[in-house]
Amino acid sequence: MRAPISVVIPSLNAAAALPACLAALVEGLQAGLIREVILSDGGSADGTPQLAEGWGGEVISGAPSRGGQLRRGCEAARGEWLLVIHADTVLAPGWTDAVQDHMARGTGAAGWFRLRFDQRGPAPRLVAGWANLRSACGLPYGDQGLLLPRALYDAVGGYPDQPLMEDVALARALRGRLARLEGNAVTSAEKYRRQGWLRRGGRNLWTLMRYIMGASPDALAESYRRS
Repeated sequence: MRAPISVVIPSLNAAAALPACLAALVEGLQAGLIREVILSDGGSADGTPQLAEGWGGEVISGAPSRGGQLRRGCEAARGEWLLVIHADTVLAPGWTDAVQDHMARGTGAAGWFRLRFDQRGPAPRLVAGWANLRSACGLPYGDQGLLLPRALYDAVGGYPDQPLMEDVALARALRGRLARLEGNAVTSAEKYRRQGWLRRGGRNLWTLMRYIMGASPDALAESYRRS
């Protein structure tokens, strides 16, 4: 019996963060869960594709657009389940138990991991707490990881080819079919450390609000890059 899960990772110049992400997936290989790891690259110039290939991953290259990259990666996946994670996210030890429990329930729902940052302190706890509350209300972000049956992914139309908020678009399509997994996804706090926790968190919230109110993903992405 073939392993059920295809892991899909979007990347762009992620060579520094990717090894830790991939190392955490070894647990899934040992448990017989992972069929393949697909890196959907957007034109990295730092050796990210070669690094992924060295770990045994399959690399798909195309134009840089996270939604487009994810869509290409998921289209190439052959597993009955998809596990989508960001290159700077590390699944905490024991994540395979949470995944197996979710799959065994047979609900056909998608699942997201609780968010943690790779930094301690009040600010990381506050931001992660808000993210987990938002996720419980049906809006998990991509840095929390997303596990879902391939049939469900296809049924809701998959990731839209857009440069930003592709994770929110898919989460909205999955509304009512999302469940929390009893595991943690530890993501990088580097952007928060560099930009400030309050400033970065406020900008993310404002971007989400603008998107929900109808702003175009292209305009949001341009504003996001400038700030």
